[in-house]
Amino acid sequence: MFNKIYKLIIAGILIILSIWQFVEGNIGNGIFLVLLSGIFIFLYFKNEMILMAFLRLRKQDFEGAKKWLDKIKDPEKALTQKQQGYFWYLHGLMVSQTNITQAEKYFKRAIKLGLSMSQDLAMAKLNLAGIAMTKRRKREAQLLLQEAKKLDKHKMLDEQIRMMKQQMKKI
Repeated sequence: MFNKIYKLIIAGILIILSIWQFVEGNIGNGIFLVLLSGIFIFLYFKNEMILMAFLRLRKQDFEGAKKWLDKIKDPEKALTQKQQGYFWYLHGLMVSQTNITQAEKYFKRAIKLGLSMSQDLAMAKLNLAGIAMTKRRKREAQLLLQEAKKLDKHKMLDEQIRMMKQQMKKI
């Protein structure tokens, strides 16, 4: 919706207005403006379009998630580095069902830019391992599976990792 610089400018203006309201004795208005500026600061770190795309993906609505991601015109300028990582991660998840070569490119780009949560990084590496396995690159798939297993601290991907290891034995 807003460029990341505009979000910080709006938050700064709101904080200045809240200080002015505190000085004038309007404590309620000042508190409200501080909370309102907090929303813009939060949206600086968590892009609203990416959040909406995540919500759509949770409902398995790939078309809706694609629409939200398409609203981000220039991700290099509009997003921070971690947000760019999640932008490409979401693109990789959506494309992985149809075009694995494109999905591999997106996942590698997301890993290079960085993902905040180790669980998301483990999922990206697990998807890359699956892509490497389908392309008959067994050694690369094994390395990616080991990295995914190390990153999966909550053991949420244990079953998928076990299934991929069993499939690799068949190759």
